[in-house]
Amino acid sequence: MDPIAFRIFGVDVAWYGILISLGILFGIAVATYRAKKEGLYNDVIMDLALIAVPVAIVGARAYYVIFSWDYYSKNPKEIINIRQGGLAIHGAIIAGVLVGYLFCRYKKIGFWTLADICAPSIILGQAIGRWGNFVNQEAHGGPTNLPWGIEINGVKVHPTFLYESLWNFGVFIFLLYYSKKKKYDGHIFILYLILYSIARYFIEGLRTDSLMFGPFRVAQLISIVSIIGAIFMGQILRKRRIRE
Repeated sequence: MDPIAFRIFGVDVAWYGILISLGILFGIAVATYRAKKEGLYNDVIMDLALIAVPVAIVGARAYYVIFSWDYYSKNPKEIINIRQGGLAIHGAIIAGVLVGYLFCRYKKIGFWTLADICAPSIILGQAIGRWGNFVNQEAHGGPTNLPWGIEINGVKVHPTFLYESLWNFGVFIFLLYYSKKKKYDGHIFILYLILYSIARYFIEGLRTDSLMFGPFRVAQLISIVSIIGAIFMGQILRKRRIRE
């Protein structure tokens, strides 16, 4: 599949960018609807998105470049070239959470309330954005004989982008359903971190293009830290809710 969707005024528009943009737009729409149900002011999600989206993209690229520095130190002009991929979701999440926290402090909004509102949108955006990896023929696994394998460069491989996308869609539906049953503010975001990280840990083990930190896959390390940190934070928030 041609990674270029179309050209306008001589500029190539890549499917990768289109799919990421669609994920962001659908996520904003879902979060806006949920924010209204929670009684927050009408433009809260748009106000947040105008700041968080560009910062998250920068964070995603910076994370990828840092853990691929051997290449980018020799090719500095490529650092800002994201048209062919090279955005790490963990970097986007870290940057987005930091911006969201500061935004909530400034607007005097409960951080965990807003985190719960946004969690399904984040995983939905990830589910849609993963298809950009398919178009770019990246983020795939090693060789396989399974019937759902896809052929890349003449080799049948695990479609790890598909595994993660399907899981993320499932988590999105679950989080929407469970939002009505959450036990404390922050519960939905905590569940998002745990469920996504569990799947990412195992799926990352199949990939052939993992970012590495010494002998370890960075995404697996971050997934383990995220699971432990989320469980710990969940216990704190649950106890706080009981005391209140």
